[in-house]
Amino acid sequence: MSDDESYELLGFDNVLLCVGDLDEAVRFYGRAGFAVGFRLDEAGIAGLRVGAETPGILLRLEEVLGHRPPPWMAPRVWLEVADARAAARELTAAGIVLLDQPFAVATGWSVEIADPWGNILGFTDYTKRPELGRRP
Repeated sequence: MSDDESYELLGFDNVLLCVGDLDEAVRFYGRAGFAVGFRLDEAGIAGLRVGAETPGILLRLEEVLGHRPPPWMAPRVWLEVADARAAARELTAAGIVLLDQPFAVATGWSVEIADPWGNILGFTDYTKRPELGRRP
């Protein structure tokens, strides 16, 4: 790129997570509170909505994974929620195992889960710093 050319980062498109079974992944993420925005089985993908934003979580089938974590480091994606401790209770009630109990962070509380392929999702709130959150 020459000095007179530049680009601007405008925001997120989608966060891609590789899974070994698309049906199982959609069921897991449905229990975790995600709604399916679209599903294209012929392409091996499903898009999950995240709030009112257009970008979301894109699940991509990688059959080679089967029912095991990938051989690479798993991504860690955190999403904002109104109350992470309430999210932890709802996730547990839905049969999802928490990686740990809710823990304090600088902005509030967080809790993490992992899908069957080792992708880690965190749910964090801004209860200590509401001015930084989406709903101050």
